[in-house]
Amino acid sequence: MASDQYDVVIIGTGPAALGAAFHLTDRLPAISILMIDKESICSGGLLNDCKQNYSFPIGFAEEYWTREEAERLLPLVEDKLQPVFKERHNLETYRKRAERIGVTLYDIRQAHVGTDQSTFLIQRLMAELAGRGVSILLKREVTDVRETDQGAELTIGGTERLRADTVIMAPGRKGFGFLQRVMEQLAIPYIDNIVDVGIRVETRLENYPIVRDYYDPKFYFPERVRTFCTNSGHARVVLERYEDFSLVNGHALSVRKSGNNLVNFALLKTIGLKDPVRSGQQMALFLGRLAHEIGGGRPLMQRVGDFRMGKRSSAETFNDDLYSFRPTCPVTAGDLGLAVPAKIMRHIWAALKKLDTIVPGVLHPSTIMYYPEIKMYANKPSFIDPHFRVSPHLYMVGDGAGTSRGITGAWASGIRAAEGVVKGRGQG
Repeated sequence: MASDQYDVVIIGTGPAALGAAFHLTDRLPAISILMIDKESICSGGLLNDCKQNYSFPIGFAEEYWTREEAERLLPLVEDKLQPVFKERHNLETYRKRAERIGVTLYDIRQAHVGTDQSTFLIQRLMAELAGRGVSILLKREVTDVRETDQGAELTIGGTERLRADTVIMAPGRKGFGFLQRVMEQLAIPYIDNIVDVGIRVETRLENYPIVRDYYDPKFYFPERVRTFCTNSGHARVVLERYEDFSLVNGHALSVRKSGNNLVNFALLKTIGLKDPVRSGQQMALFLGRLAHEIGGGRPLMQRVGDFRMGKRSSAETFNDDLYSFRPTCPVTAGDLGLAVPAKIMRHIWAALKKLDTIVPGVLHPSTIMYYPEIKMYANKPSFIDPHFRVSPHLYMVGDGAGTSRGITGAWASGIRAAEGVVKGRGQG
């Protein structure tokens, strides 16, 4: 490390961290910044698929954002990411069908990079920051953060120490445990009662043709269920290792790659727990481990046709007859009803039936439902100002801190933290 003292240390290199770093170097070119990440490359949504939404409220935690504030910052996000927007067609047809049955379809400006091209975008962004004088430390983990009267002290790898006037913590969803430890250690109040639990649906393109008109349709159903992260073109379901179990997620390659005639998307239900049961994170870990055990060490998958008949899927279910496509993520064939809590499954299934009315065909017997897909981004600190500051020298932003739900919202939350740092240095 070139120095053990910095004006700002940013923990993470994801969208929130990048948003903070770019805004700080735009406004304070002489500031000394260190970015630290335990990964070898920026991870999360920016690396995997890199789908971007540029319309409020998608990607924003609405308790912290107004439309005006989001629309003020989204052009700054767009300026740095330089998106190529997807065209949208025939939305009014789908919107009318949705409204008749109490469903909302949002019209969102979207861009998609693709898993095969996202690395090049990340390399461009990191190279630009390095050119601005930002120090970058990869494959190094921050193990401790302490606040002092003058700033903060950080420990890296258990032994190496450095100091900073300000720390912006943006470790992403996978960093929720780290944020939680810091908040408990520094007695920072936080709320841990919300988590998204759901399934990933995979079907043939002809069963979900709306993606020809609208790349990532954003349907919001009753009972706090919504579609999330739709993938088409060359689309596949993938495993995402988390703690001591695996979750499912979806990716798509760029338009440079030939399609595979498949579509996948998530259906997520937002769970809000109440006292005395208030830990959404612990609930998520329990559900992930339960599915892991039932699936023999892997997630579960079940055909819609089997689910409708109340029977488990088996390896023989995934044949070449009626079920004319094979799963892109061949996990354990089984019965989702043994792993998904009944109330959650009931609301998700009701949403799927409504979706099949709006886009007829999605509930073809061959459609596959994978479980679990869980989003753990709900450790919400008690912020002391609008810039997501949690203490005199610490800020927490991004999906892990609950300020956002996606790339553009996370980037914007990083900008808001940076604006707080600029203001604190008398430049605001």
